[in-house]
Amino acid sequence: MSVTFDETGRPFIILKEQDQQERLHGTEVIKKHIAAAKVVAGIMKTSLGPRGMDKMMVSQDGDVTITNDGATILSKMEVDDQIAKLIVQLSRSQDDEIGDGTTGIVVLAGALLEHAEDLIDKGIHPLRISRGYEQAANIAIEHLSTIYDTIEFSEDNTESLVETVMTCLGSKIVNRNKRKMAEIAVDAVLAVADLERKDVNLDLIKMDGKVGGTLEDTKLIKGIVVSNKNFSHPQMPKEVKDAKICVLTCPFEPPKLKTKHKVLVKTSEEYMKLAEREQQFFTDMIASVKDSGANLVICQWGFDDEANHLLYSNDLPAVRWVGGVEIELIAIATGARIIPRFDDVSAEKLGNAGTVKEVSFGTTKDTVVVIEDCPNTKAVTIFVRGGNHMLLEEIKRSLHDGLCVVRNIIRDNRIVYGGGASEISCSLAVSNAAEEISTIEQYAVRAFADALDSIPIALAENSGFAGLQTLSAAKAAQLEQNNPRLGIDCFGNGMNDMKEINVTESLHSKQQQILLATQVVKMILKIDDVLKQGSV
Repeated sequence: MSVTFDETGRPFIILKEQDQQERLHGTEVIKKHIAAAKVVAGIMKTSLGPRGMDKMMVSQDGDVTITNDGATILSKMEVDDQIAKLIVQLSRSQDDEIGDGTTGIVVLAGALLEHAEDLIDKGIHPLRISRGYEQAANIAIEHLSTIYDTIEFSEDNTESLVETVMTCLGSKIVNRNKRKMAEIAVDAVLAVADLERKDVNLDLIKMDGKVGGTLEDTKLIKGIVVSNKNFSHPQMPKEVKDAKICVLTCPFEPPKLKTKHKVLVKTSEEYMKLAEREQQFFTDMIASVKDSGANLVICQWGFDDEANHLLYSNDLPAVRWVGGVEIELIAIATGARIIPRFDDVSAEKLGNAGTVKEVSFGTTKDTVVVIEDCPNTKAVTIFVRGGNHMLLEEIKRSLHDGLCVVRNIIRDNRIVYGGGASEISCSLAVSNAAEEISTIEQYAVRAFADALDSIPIALAENSGFAGLQTLSAAKAAQLEQNNPRLGIDCFGNGMNDMKEINVTESLHSKQQQILLATQVVKMILKIDDVLKQGSV
């Protein structure tokens, strides 16, 4: 680098290692970025739909993950290219906001960039392409608002919700038992939902599981499951009925000074007095809990053998080392107040549960504590069973997507039909609108319509059909019958009315896919110069 000085003697740099910079600019950099995004989209395309293929992800530690969930695949991939990272973040945004449609949004973004590359080769400026894509996205979103249906549901009538969740779970590993899984997801969300405010707090739904058993053993517990815990003393009863629960965040031990100190014991009598005084602390603690009417203690901290023995002697079952999050969920479910000091223990602060029991699994000595029949069902647990840990995690991911679908429908009960039907209808609407555009953006609008076709083509190809032929038949049928519900039937003969086979998606999810994909593509097309420092 070269350094010079101004009139006051301060140095400044006028040239900084230009010979060590790597520079890409113009259409060269745009095409490089498009190529990176197309690679990611190509990986995801074969995972789209109920017939999509799974991906095996192997970490550097040898941990194996098998999934077809778009957000999970992309989060496990080690991506170095910056534009590919944008596509990964796009999928994560869809997952955070909606919880479903993470594969479709990546496929759509890749198709938009692929068609943009063809337009750039024809000499159209990237900004004109971006403007055309934005116009087309607005047309598609407005068109979706004209072809939606609404689903009616209540706590007693949930069939429409179950059918919508079954569409989401149809492409997951749980598809062989998707009705039961959909019913579990619907029941769990309705248990914690506030239907008047149309609000759902998914944090109140705990998802837990144990290796062993089968998928069919998965069940919803109207209460809390505390994993890897048991009653603190082996001779304590393994089941407590009509439990009155004292939830403590203070340890069963004598108080300790917060400053450095030491105790000098000179005689055996003094030592015995000290031991008696310590035992008196334990006795007073247990007495305060017993006097409140509690017959079960759940403690965030541990306690030593002496405290454990005294609890057993006083017929007071206890569970120790319960995590903070689980303590809060137990308090919500049972109606208990979390007690930070023994002086605050009282009957009003106790929680209630019909049954608290310790359950063991197989020969592994794994145990859980199950708290059931709680008066407040605003905290529930989905207890998942599977043959191995990898399967267990995939079932949890699938159920999480199902929970998100139910939440979205509760917030906005408008739906569109899946199987690529809504994309085909939007493609036709955007193509018709392109006829009325007299500027060069018409080419970009047409390209957007062609990109929308990539979703039904991928669905058809992944199901073993001829992609273009199936798409052409569906388009022709939609135009002839004026029926925007006709799409790709992945389990049938290639085309069907999605309303008849109950394949639905949230309107908000579909609009969000188009909006987010378009925004990211516009961002990528606006980059025309890349400078990398330190490269020769």
